[in-house]
Amino acid sequence: MPSNRVVSVRTSADSVPGRALREGIAKIQAELEVTAEFPAAVEEAARAAAAAPRLPDLDRTDIPFVTIDPESSMDLDQAVHIQRDADRTGGYVVHYAIADVAAFVSAGDPVDVEANRRGETLYGADSKIPLHPKVLSEDAASLLPDQVRPALLWTIRVDETGEGTDVVVERALVRSRAKLSYAGVQADLDAGTADEMFLLLKELGQLRLQREAARGGVSLPLPEQELVEEDGRWRLEFRELLPVEEWNAQVSLLTGMGAASLMVYARTGILRILPQADPRDVQRLHRTARALGIDWPAEQLYPDFIRSLDPSKPAHAAMVVACTRLLRGSGYVSFHGELPEYAQHSALASEYAHVTAPLRRLVDRYALEICVALCAGTDVPDWVIQGMHRLPDTMRESSRRANQYENAVLDLCEAMLLEDRVGETFTGVVVEIDEKDGSRGDVTVQDPAVEARVAADGDLPLGEEVAVELVQADPGSRAVSFRLA
Repeated sequence: MPSNRVVSVRTSADSVPGRALREGIAKIQAELEVTAEFPAAVEEAARAAAAAPRLPDLDRTDIPFVTIDPESSMDLDQAVHIQRDADRTGGYVVHYAIADVAAFVSAGDPVDVEANRRGETLYGADSKIPLHPKVLSEDAASLLPDQVRPALLWTIRVDETGEGTDVVVERALVRSRAKLSYAGVQADLDAGTADEMFLLLKELGQLRLQREAARGGVSLPLPEQELVEEDGRWRLEFRELLPVEEWNAQVSLLTGMGAASLMVYARTGILRILPQADPRDVQRLHRTARALGIDWPAEQLYPDFIRSLDPSKPAHAAMVVACTRLLRGSGYVSFHGELPEYAQHSALASEYAHVTAPLRRLVDRYALEICVALCAGTDVPDWVIQGMHRLPDTMRESSRRANQYENAVLDLCEAMLLEDRVGETFTGVVVEIDEKDGSRGDVTVQDPAVEARVAADGDLPLGEEVAVELVQADPGSRAVSFRLA
């Protein structure tokens, strides 16, 4: 039950490990019946759309936008600019430009039909299955630097406490000034050489994190995995998120919450929802905390408890993994005329909508069209109204497929990394135990950074550091398993 995604792979396609990885990924794609290739008719339609987009009249290329993404990303959905609000002491004006996919894709055209079939981009190591052909997603529609692009321009005013007070979205031409990486921006911030805009991003991001805590929102501090090839050998590491990644994510969340407020007010929209945790699951987590020797006072709320955990401690790492059970069951709900019975995203403690990644997620294009129509005072397009009620099912299926792909590629990477080390003993932490069989569970090994199944003759010691023997690492079946030594 891997909980951390391989976010990138640094390798050579011509190396032995690189070729083996790609052969294994090709097998996974065949099994899941997914492909990065598009039918000829879809590619042809995408090329025609790239050559003749529907451009808006409003020109906001004066705003000095930048994009901040992983260094290798080319499908750039968002560009940001933040400034002080001249009309409010301590306030901010956030300009957030989102790629305008609807400027290129029309309802019912070949690109649209294929996107509705795919639902979202699938990620696995450095092999992804894109939602749209690259001529759009990594070129004509992407907010690449020094290129004039059609965008959905969000203007969000935020007060001195970090609370959004006003939101408007409109179609506009924009131009990004630079394609920046998280690592580069963080390095500039740490060195004290960052542009003022990034200092404002830091200020606003920290304020939004404080507001998230005050609302009772929560995010689990799960590290991600990064696979590196050096001199023909693999290395797999856990990677902590940089602070700038969290601050940038808060701007995206701010936009999604603003979108949700527009749609709820108009009683038409598509929300991202997560049900409230089952009280029985919360009680079970309290028992897990006691078993791990972690103090969780009865009066301390779950989000505050999560913020108190330190994943570098073995028992706390096991607790974080156990807490993932409360974040399961997310989905979408569409509505037109009446509000849904449940409209909250419990982890955010707010209403929320996905609108910031239309190059990579189908539902965002629909939600963006609703918001821009509401702000303009025009009717929501018929194709949106007619199609949005299918989206929760479409996105549920694409999410299931994305998880399958992501986990299969991760399992492959871990098996390839360890296949020559069967019989060796490693140090790890038991992070989860099967409810029906206390002798089986999951172990996290820090070096190399893997999560895998583990078994013992008796009950496994949850949250304890243990020695485990690698008994299986088979790239063919993508199976890795350990046994308590």
